[in-house]
Amino acid sequence: MTEIDLWLVPLLMALLVGVLCPVTGTLLVTQRRVLQANLISHAVLPGVAVAVAFGLDPAIGGVLSGLLGSLLAERLQRGQSAGQEAVINTVLAGFLGLGVLLIPLLNLRLDLEGLLFGDLLIVDWSDLTRVLVAAAAMGLLLLTRYRQLVFLGVDPEGAQASGLPVRSLQLMQALVTSMVIVSAMAAVGVILVIGLLCAPVLPGLRRVGSLRAAMVQSACMGLAVSAIGFLLAVPLNLPPGPLIGVVCMALLCLPRLKFAM
Repeated sequence: MTEIDLWLVPLLMALLVGVLCPVTGTLLVTQRRVLQANLISHAVLPGVAVAVAFGLDPAIGGVLSGLLGSLLAERLQRGQSAGQEAVINTVLAGFLGLGVLLIPLLNLRLDLEGLLFGDLLIVDWSDLTRVLVAAAAMGLLLLTRYRQLVFLGVDPEGAQASGLPVRSLQLMQALVTSMVIVSAMAAVGVILVIGLLCAPVLPGLRRVGSLRAAMVQSACMGLAVSAIGFLLAVPLNLPPGPLIGVVCMALLCLPRLKFAM
């Protein structure tokens, strides 16, 4: 890797993730499925560990494991009139615990801190390629299912009653969400990615009139958040991933501070 790549690739990675995660998060927030994304972000760990143990691409293992965690939670929630959030959180904890246990059991050498919190400064072109593949998958989903996704976000009961294939649509969305989260691991880790999925979406959500406008606005906001976090981290000699997470929290606090003043 050349000296230019040492700075260019991490910056491109931060910017791409800063756009892709909020676009994905807009779908999740409008459908009230953010907790599922949090589950997926933790459920990727066992798949990554198993993939590394068998010499496979960790991204493939992570996507499959994240999707499996989502499907298991969906299955266990059926027939539950209450406590659905408790089911999701329990599955989340179980998959995360399994992933941590598999590392010593399989005698793996994994940078657990980098996996959980990301390390933008060591990403390479292969990490960037994964983000582009995830972005292509998200673009394909939006091009082919946009109207259905809008319907599902506005009126989920009506979408079910109208014969819309809700479960298939949610499965496709869970798969794409898993791809986005796994591709963002190198930048912000599986723990902090939830901040980029949510924070850029919330500030102006009530002021937009369509899902498309909400996605554009959140993407611009996420781009700014990632750029600020990365550009602050370099001169301060701090890890960019956690700093981006802090900037996400600050983004939500700014309107309240302005109102208080």
